[in-house]
Amino acid sequence: MNQEAYSYNNILPRKYSFVSEGEKRIVKLVEFTRTGDENIVNLGFGDLLPDTGFDDQVVSNNGDIMKIFATIIQIVKEFTAEFPHLKIAFAGSTPERMKLYNRILKTYYSDFSKEFQISGLVKDALTELETDFEPKVTGKYILYFVKRKS
Repeated sequence: MNQEAYSYNNILPRKYSFVSEGEKRIVKLVEFTRTGDENIVNLGFGDLLPDTGFDDQVVSNNGDIMKIFATIIQIVKEFTAEFPHLKIAFAGSTPERMKLYNRILKTYYSDFSKEFQISGLVKDALTELETDFEPKVTGKYILYFVKRKS
């Protein structure tokens, strides 16, 4: 992805912030939180709330979505450089966001796959299974994973 990114700050271990400068000035937060698996962290992202949490369901419509995603990708690169053993899990908070994430992964797969192993969680009637991400497949993933290649 050759899109310019916003500058960002590592405000706490595993927590980053940056400012979206579109039609409005919106502080964004990216946070990596532990999961039940010590080798997997969840990537959370959204607009900063007054209590220092974030809203991952708000639709900002600030006109800078690609610059925001370029920033998140830079943060993921920095985070995985520091913690290369960790796998990052992420999913959209809505079906529309899952479609957007799938479209971005498909569009930039050739770039991303140079640095990261990309996979997704697929669910059928009985099981959930992690499989390699397939750029030509649409709509089958309920969760995505990225892990820095060794």
